[in-house]
Amino acid sequence: MTSRASYYFNQPAKLPVEGLMTDGCAAFEILARAKPLLAKLLAEKNVAENHGTLKSESVYFYGNYYIGAGTVIYNNVTIIGPVFIGENCEIMPGATIRPGSIIGNKCSIGHGSEVKHTVMFGGAKVASLAFVGDSVLGASARIGSGVITANRRFDQGNVTLKLPDGAFEVGESYFGAVLGDSARLGANCVTQPGTHIGPYTWVFPLTNVRGFIPREKRAYHAHSIMTEDNGIVELA
Repeated sequence: MTSRASYYFNQPAKLPVEGLMTDGCAAFEILARAKPLLAKLLAEKNVAENHGTLKSESVYFYGNYYIGAGTVIYNNVTIIGPVFIGENCEIMPGATIRPGSIIGNKCSIGHGSEVKHTVMFGGAKVASLAFVGDSVLGASARIGSGVITANRRFDQGNVTLKLPDGAFEVGESYFGAVLGDSARLGANCVTQPGTHIGPYTWVFPLTNVRGFIPREKRAYHAHSIMTEDNGIVELA
């Protein structure tokens, strides 16, 4: 069943918060559970704990947050809670982590990237200058530099997931992508709202994808490179 979380994610132990993934749940339900679980864990208890290391004084915290031991946070990072960040993560300069995000152990967020209302299984990585919004990234999944997970329809209507086993109404106008375990999005890819990508699938750079892409595939646009003569121009 391509709507089931178990199709995409086979390492639930790499989720740092209990209750996100249960037997038989749909992949999109993991995201729906993030906000209420964070409210229970952090907001209701007014938690603001950092057990990691700040490499600079220019790190800005807002709201409730929890950051695990061994996590390293560099300069000009902004964390807007409620946010949960696990152990031994790396948050690079200029990154922004927005409310509703749950980040597992040994994850990384690259320079200038923005992560919003996203669940990252342990070992998932986001490279530089990417936007990951309202998404679920499986264990050891990779988001390349400049990737955009588009998370809202042009008409601002609710997102419908169109999968082989049916269409599913999320009940929200925001939903980005589901990226299975060890799946990869190459540099400057764009995923349209509601995209589901199976585990071990690679989406090559500059590819625009939507809908459902099965597990263990390679996805890319068919194209050719054209060349023509070019005059010699000496540059000063």
